[in-house]
Amino acid sequence: MEEDKFIELAKKAKYASKKIATLPVGLKNTALLNIAKNLKENQEKIFEANKRDLEEALPLVESGELKQSVFNRLKLDENKMRDMIQGIIDISNLEDPIGKTLLKRQLDDGLILTKISCPIGVLGIIFEARPDVISQISALAIKSSNAVILKGGKESINTNKEIMRVIQEALDSTRDFPKDVLTQVFSRDDVKNMLSLDKYIDLIIPRGGNNLVRFIKENTKIPVLGHADGICHIFVDESADLEKAKRVVIDAKTQYPSACNAVETLLIHKDFKYTTELLKALEEAGVELIAKPESWHTEYSDKILSYKLVSTLEEAIEHINEYSSGHTESIITEDNKNAKIFMNAVDSAGVYHNVSTRFADGFRYGFGAEVGISTNKTHARGPVGLEGLTIYKYNIEGNGDIVKDYVDGTKSFCHKEG
Repeated sequence: MEEDKFIELAKKAKYASKKIATLPVGLKNTALLNIAKNLKENQEKIFEANKRDLEEALPLVESGELKQSVFNRLKLDENKMRDMIQGIIDISNLEDPIGKTLLKRQLDDGLILTKISCPIGVLGIIFEARPDVISQISALAIKSSNAVILKGGKESINTNKEIMRVIQEALDSTRDFPKDVLTQVFSRDDVKNMLSLDKYIDLIIPRGGNNLVRFIKENTKIPVLGHADGICHIFVDESADLEKAKRVVIDAKTQYPSACNAVETLLIHKDFKYTTELLKALEEAGVELIAKPESWHTEYSDKILSYKLVSTLEEAIEHINEYSSGHTESIITEDNKNAKIFMNAVDSAGVYHNVSTRFADGFRYGFGAEVGISTNKTHARGPVGLEGLTIYKYNIEGNGDIVKDYVDGTKSFCHKEG
């Protein structure tokens, strides 16, 4: 798309963001339920579009131009479709995140300060492969009263177009729903234009590989919410139960190896009595074990797992804080004291006890869906759902109040809560 046309598109999205910001929650929920209904009625057409994408992508996998892990994310099956639709319904049932009073303080008699949740504005979403991202982000954006410009990967272009067609059809049939809330773009030039328009776009959220995320962070002035790597760890402590350890580690590595919340490094306490049995169970589950990896920063996105024996809990924590991407880590232990130390000391968005790292997901957290996982230390961290797509404003109500009265001592603040 030419630059001037993209600027016009961004202007329309900005205008739409002002319209949806004041939309009643009932209308937003109606729009979401219409989308869910239309997706269900059109799922065969979506599957057909996805089949074309898979057929076109297969030769790229065979030639090495496309990673197998990306191809796996591209596939849209009945299970993913069911989760997509249910995720939208779940979001419609969530409390409206807009207009909530986050703080109320009496500054003085008749002078009231309130902190109110509000939308961010226009979101620019750039993602690779996973076509189910479109429905997740669209639903979250509508419920959080944001406008969105979406740019998907070329490998899923047919599926992306069909899903967006179905969503737009549902929105067009929703009375009084504003136009241009959702927009889809396709080219690399569109990405370049998106990253340059800080006047109209308020937040960029990339969902994809390391190279994509790093490129975006290095080429925009717009705030970026996301993560570049998914290097997750599990530490099997000395007191760990073998069966729990086997269940959790095998699930975290094999249930969906290409996911960003799959475990990549296993740390085992040197005094754990069942190390041999645990490693054997992993190999029997089809996991390739690497004792001395070239780098502890490696994200395999496959049934490959680095492992290391450590002497103490503190050594495990130090290793994780050194090499983790800040995504999700877990400790397997029957020692609650060690679990508490681990969970407090590990500096990641998600820290678990006796739980698979694969639980790091907005749908599993009850958020309905997520726009992505954030390892940022900003207003949103971990799976980013509705709350992560809101910001706040401060309102003050008074009666002709002026600062001069407080500066010269005529009046004084009381600062009472509530």
